[in-house]
Amino acid sequence: MSNIIRALSSRDLLFSFICGLLLLVNRVVTWTAGPVPGIDLLLAGSYFFGGYYTAIEVVRSLRDREFNIDLLMLIAAIGAAIIGAYAEGALLLFLFSLGGALEHQAMDRARSAISSLSELAPETAHRLDNENGDVTDVPVEELVKGDRVLVKPGERFPADGYVLKGQSAVNQAPITGESIPVDKAPVDPKKLIADSEVASFPEHVIFAGSINGDGSVEMVVTGAASDSTLARVIRLINEAEKQKSPTQRFATSFEKWFVPAVLIFVTLISFAFLVLDEAFSTSFYRAMTVLVGASPCALAISTPSAILSGIARSAKLGILIKGGGPLEEMGLVKAIAFDKTGTLTEGRPRITDVISLNGSGEDNMLRIAAAAEKLSDHPIANAIVRDALARLGSEKLPEGSSAESVQGKGLKALVDGRITEIGKAGLFDNSIPESLINSDRELMEKGRTTVVVRYDGEYLGLIGLMDVSRPGSKSAIQKLRALGISRLVMLTGDNQTVADAIARETGLDEAVGDLLPEDKLDYLKKMVKEYAHVAMIGDGVNDAPALAGASVGIAMGAAGSDVALETADVALMADDINKLPTAIALSRSTRRIIKQNIFISLGMIAFLVPAALFGFATMGIAVFLHEGSTLTVVLNALRLLGWKEQV
Repeated sequence: MSNIIRALSSRDLLFSFICGLLLLVNRVVTWTAGPVPGIDLLLAGSYFFGGYYTAIEVVRSLRDREFNIDLLMLIAAIGAAIIGAYAEGALLLFLFSLGGALEHQAMDRARSAISSLSELAPETAHRLDNENGDVTDVPVEELVKGDRVLVKPGERFPADGYVLKGQSAVNQAPITGESIPVDKAPVDPKKLIADSEVASFPEHVIFAGSINGDGSVEMVVTGAASDSTLARVIRLINEAEKQKSPTQRFATSFEKWFVPAVLIFVTLISFAFLVLDEAFSTSFYRAMTVLVGASPCALAISTPSAILSGIARSAKLGILIKGGGPLEEMGLVKAIAFDKTGTLTEGRPRITDVISLNGSGEDNMLRIAAAAEKLSDHPIANAIVRDALARLGSEKLPEGSSAESVQGKGLKALVDGRITEIGKAGLFDNSIPESLINSDRELMEKGRTTVVVRYDGEYLGLIGLMDVSRPGSKSAIQKLRALGISRLVMLTGDNQTVADAIARETGLDEAVGDLLPEDKLDYLKKMVKEYAHVAMIGDGVNDAPALAGASVGIAMGAAGSDVALETADVALMADDINKLPTAIALSRSTRRIIKQNIFISLGMIAFLVPAALFGFATMGIAVFLHEGSTLTVVLNALRLLGWKEQV
């Protein structure tokens, strides 16, 4: 009962309910007691309540010099009244207004799935005083960059930022679609250079609207609430809702010429009594029935309802799709081009191979290498220190000092007072053992970056590093093949050897290395010529030309990245490559439902018009079937709100 009362709080649905009630009372009284004085006033009231919103819409469209479906229905109802079929006219207005109200309710449900995102961020925040640490509850809108905020267990984070103190597992599903909470840890203030640097380390970054776990966290705000990732996503989704897909544009243009054509056809049918041996009322009634059957209500709502539901569902899954065009286009994709760094790979080198000589031991070599590399800011040096410490645990490193960088070759330093050299083979003289040279060559052929370690004049061994593929890259490629994607190519500026190694590891068809941004674009153009529908997935910044040149550009890990959110047609909010097959599968499901809806809507018109024309369908039957098809396509589209991936 509460659901019925809540539904009737919608004014258009309430008017439809009153229209139907008045019609029902009129029919019951007439059938049981016969003609009663004043009983027809109930039908007049039914006309008023049933046609109120329809008439408003007709006036608005005529003011804009447009013919729409409401005009057809209003003419049919008035026509029924002219020939004395008041009850059938009232029934038409009741079912049409009821169908329209239920459509609004259903579409509002799809929109509420989007608008619910705006309710994720809390209204207040526990702001910490920078001087004495006192906590003050303030509206989220008052937060500014640099504010420190306390977030208690179970609370939602009020703004974007990074963790300064405390640890917790954070549920980021509302923003990125990740099903598993992400562990967050404090950023080291000594290593913090800029907010942009923090954004590259997901273990520190916080998104507004995400949910804190069991630990209290002190965070630093990196921007106003209106500029948060959540706020930008909401704005982009609202803009996407207004962007029409090719199918929507077709339906809109179809309606513009189809409605006047129906009016002309119905007008001609009205004068059939001039050539047929029948009364004017019979010809006019037939014309009004044809008018109802030919009305493309279901066609008009079939595509936008599916597009809106698809966009709403994708947002819940952490996939931002900027309109119906990209949503439909993804379902047509036959080939995909991938960027390497940060897309198929983690975007930072890791130690993959450790080869020691003369029994020096791998751990001992790593300990000495890390002590020396700790004195360098080079990305390779940082990777060695990070991975060596992770392997060695809390074991204390030797003391390093007097570091000297050898440009393009490596590093020389003192570790425990002894000369330590780490770098490419070119850093050393010709005394490198042949076994080490062979190992170095083998690793380089596998796409590794190698560094030789020499300590106090003795060669300890070799360390191999590589920007390794993401854990989910191989499974994502397999899922894409299962979806029927025929060509999977990697385009990268990295050298060909590294590109080939990643391609073999992930299962790609081809890898093309040593490419500049313009080279990627040229290659994309060739793919588009061959496959017509091609997607490009990258980070949305360096790959901007290629993303723009593809049929649909997809940004990887766009959460927190302004440029990625703005440049791509589709943005995968999390650093999860497996969201790509999910996006394509959802797009294909949306396209299937659009096709089903168009078949239902046009099929009903194709059935009802001849049936009405040859007298097989009365106005009542035409009204029921017409409104039934309209509700069917809306409910069919709403299935997307509960869509689940099948691959």
